[in-house]
Amino acid sequence: MNAAATTSSFPSLPIDKNLPEAERLRLAADVSAQHFEHLLGFLSYLDSNSTAMVRRAWQFADQAHRNQWRSSGDPYITHPIAVAGICANWKLDAQALSAALLHDAMEDCGITKDDLRQQFDETVAELVDGLTKLDKLHFNSREETQAESFRKMLLAMAKDVRVILIKLADRTHNMRTMGDMPRSKWGRISSETLEIFAPIAHRLGLNQSYRELQDLAFRHLHPWRYETLEKAIAKSRTRRNDLVQRVHNEVEATFKRVGLPARLAGRENTLFVLYQKMQRNHLSFAQVTDIYGFRIILPTTTDCYTALGVLHQLYKPVPGRFKDHIAIAKTNGYQSLHTTLVGPSGVNIEFQLRTESMHIVAEAGVAAHWLYQSEGRQQEALNTKWLQSLLDIQTETRDASEFWDNVKVDLFPDSIYVFTPKSKVFSMPQGATAIDFAYAIHSNVGHHACGAVINGEVASLRTVLKSGDVVAITLDENAAPNAMWLNFAKTGRARSKIRNHLKTVAQTESAALGEQLLTQALREEGIADLPSDEEAQDALWQAILKPGQTQTELLSDIGLGRQVATLVAQQITAYLQHQGQRPDALLLTQQRFTQGNRPQRSVILDSQNRTATHYAPCCTPVPGDEVIGYLGHGDGLHIHRSDCPEAQRLLERQPERHIAVEWGEDIHNDHLYNANITLAVQNGRGVLARIAQVLADSDVDIRRVDIEDESAMQTTVLRFTIAVHDQLQLESALRALRRNAAVRSCSRVLAP
Repeated sequence: MNAAATTSSFPSLPIDKNLPEAERLRLAADVSAQHFEHLLGFLSYLDSNSTAMVRRAWQFADQAHRNQWRSSGDPYITHPIAVAGICANWKLDAQALSAALLHDAMEDCGITKDDLRQQFDETVAELVDGLTKLDKLHFNSREETQAESFRKMLLAMAKDVRVILIKLADRTHNMRTMGDMPRSKWGRISSETLEIFAPIAHRLGLNQSYRELQDLAFRHLHPWRYETLEKAIAKSRTRRNDLVQRVHNEVEATFKRVGLPARLAGRENTLFVLYQKMQRNHLSFAQVTDIYGFRIILPTTTDCYTALGVLHQLYKPVPGRFKDHIAIAKTNGYQSLHTTLVGPSGVNIEFQLRTESMHIVAEAGVAAHWLYQSEGRQQEALNTKWLQSLLDIQTETRDASEFWDNVKVDLFPDSIYVFTPKSKVFSMPQGATAIDFAYAIHSNVGHHACGAVINGEVASLRTVLKSGDVVAITLDENAAPNAMWLNFAKTGRARSKIRNHLKTVAQTESAALGEQLLTQALREEGIADLPSDEEAQDALWQAILKPGQTQTELLSDIGLGRQVATLVAQQITAYLQHQGQRPDALLLTQQRFTQGNRPQRSVILDSQNRTATHYAPCCTPVPGDEVIGYLGHGDGLHIHRSDCPEAQRLLERQPERHIAVEWGEDIHNDHLYNANITLAVQNGRGVLARIAQVLADSDVDIRRVDIEDESAMQTTVLRFTIAVHDQLQLESALRALRRNAAVRSCSRVLAP
């Protein structure tokens, strides 16, 4: 019995909307009762108490959805009953079936979680809550709403995987009845199904649902293409019946001759799979040869490999088309041997060989836990690794769109298999790099990775991995993630770990900068120190902070420029005055006397506030330059040369964001700073190489070179972006360049 067999037999009984309301409601009650009685026919696996619970859920949902109608004219209650029917096909328990019947009650009928908790139990309430969309909240975009809905569903399904099973059943029935919806909704819902729900079904091993969702989405996204391909398949099926029967007979006879007990079943690729092959390989339908295939079920794993050898003796295998998913199972638990053979008349035919237990998992995936538990067959793992990976991502990613991007990467099923030196296998998505592998091992391995050894060869962290690679990660205790890693990290886990680390460091450093700025602003208000008493300090911060905000978050906001230190200092001063503490008159006088147009105390630029500080690309300041600071709106402190026109323009518009800054004593030791220089050089062979050698001898890194196209002239202008420790090193490099015979002139570019 498949999912379609369970629910397609629920009759569609639309009720004329022009009937009197009382008559319409009476007919709706009859339809609801008929549908539920039909559902009861599939619940024989439940005991009487469980069946009674499902009946109560139907009665509750029937009352909640009273006078609600589907687009087809059917009573709305027919949809929850059909969803419960799909879940019954998977042999889900009474709690899950009850949640399936109630899954729209909270969203559409004003039923609360407490109502469900009182009427049923905590588990049913949690399941329904996990399924409920967040329509009552307001987000910036539909994508953010979608991301937040998925995040909530993820949290629930991490606790109980039945949430996602009910959600997939809900989406399957909506796709089956899509024809009743307005045509304008087809594209959005079908695209979402293809991009999100079908891959989730695949990830959970629900291959039957996966294939059905793909085909239904294809049918409504491209109706004309679907219909054309469907007709072509029907004609092809008629023409090739004899060929398929011949292959079936030959394989069956061969297995019987060698004494292998095997069960053969023909299978046909879905329309969407064929369409993908045609699109990907630019083929016409006539050029697609492997439309048909066979699934062979055998008693043991050893029999699978024996049968493979027998098949390869019977028909020639197509090179490169053999996959062993028994030795290396897919991440969703799928196991099978795949081989493509050249059958009679040169037609390619795919064979899948597996045991009965593998077949159960291949078709039902995570649902096999309930579907076959009565027979003592339990799926070994319920795909907990993938669920845990998503849970890790959501824990570390607070931005909805960022979370959504990370999740989408992990949804798509194409995988490679990579090994550690100790032969432990890791499944990674196509395009994964060495840094993804490092984070797959452990977050600490990723954080301290500095290189990799792939198949015995030294490689960088950006190297793209291939199936079969043996990878060892080189570690350094002083290494740490940097933003450049996000350019080549592919997996959601790696990207979320890197981003979370960078944000944590940024918040710590911006909070330290914010503390400096607030201390400085308080001194300008005549407050040298905050109350030393811990209780008084707690009361102060409680009065100043916004609801839910911490002191660290406030200081971080000041350091990032989201809040102005002067205004916060004035709030604190007003609070302290209300508590009876007066500003220090001597300090206030001293500050005003020495301040003028410039605060007395400066922010020291050192390695402690590196992440919260940005060196402006317009004037490229380096240690030794006279500099000023501008507090940006949410992105920290921007350092400009004091003679930079852009800085002057910003400070004229917002003088309150002017921050005095000074170079720390050790700032030049541990960091390189960009500087722009321009050279006029004599045209000639090898000039650029000689200039580069001069810079290298000065221990200067070249970050960028721009050359004007003046090949016909005697001189050419070169523009370099170089990296130096400080102004002294820069001046030394410029002097060395001026001594070179090919250089006519050179200077530093100080402004745009």
